[in-house]
Amino acid sequence: MKNISMAGWIGRGVLLLLALFLAWNLWMLLHIIAWRWINPSDTAFMSTQLERLQEINPDAQLKFEWVDYDQISPNLKRALVASEDAKFLDHEGFDWEGMQTAWEKNIKKGRIVAGGSTISQQLAKNLFLSGSRNPLRKMEEAILTVMIEAAWDKRRIFEVYLNVIEWGDGVFGAEAAARHYYKTSAQRLGRAQAAKMAAMVTNPRYYDTHRNDRRLLRKSAIIQRRMAYADIP
Repeated sequence: MKNISMAGWIGRGVLLLLALFLAWNLWMLLHIIAWRWINPSDTAFMSTQLERLQEINPDAQLKFEWVDYDQISPNLKRALVASEDAKFLDHEGFDWEGMQTAWEKNIKKGRIVAGGSTISQQLAKNLFLSGSRNPLRKMEEAILTVMIEAAWDKRRIFEVYLNVIEWGDGVFGAEAAARHYYKTSAQRLGRAQAAKMAAMVTNPRYYDTHRNDRRLLRKSAIIQRRMAYADIP
């Protein structure tokens, strides 16, 4: 009887965890559906960064201003696709070839030097998740990516991505970043400016204070050459 009772409790615990998991994902799906038409005012990652900044300065605020897709320079759109996800319009959320290439690079170097995440995966992480790299978070990221790709078209995915990604210490979105780095609007960004901003995305807080880093300048030049071949929504 004791063994049966223990098995029963374990079964109930598993069912409870499954119910919580399904409820959590349903909650996120409802947000994703709503955000097809309503612009998100913040993200999980923004909240985390705001808390970090306010531990240092209680009055700290994020730099963030939403702008519509048509108010963002095509130069920046092409630069980000060229830099982050060249197959953005072709895949359904995952670039399997890119992930394999990144895996091989990481194995060769013995450390993480490439991610292989698509724009859709990056967006899923920024909207809902922490910055940890544990397997459960990666699984949740994959589920969210499938939801986002199913609920939104590529233009909406890219519009939200452009508006919520981190671009500096407390700087989020294309408009705030354009004003932070170049004192201009996201709509007026030139090719070189856009390429440099796209190059910053991999390590934005570092590049915010190291704007003439040689790696940054070298990557900016590569992105600028690739921009002509980037397809955007």
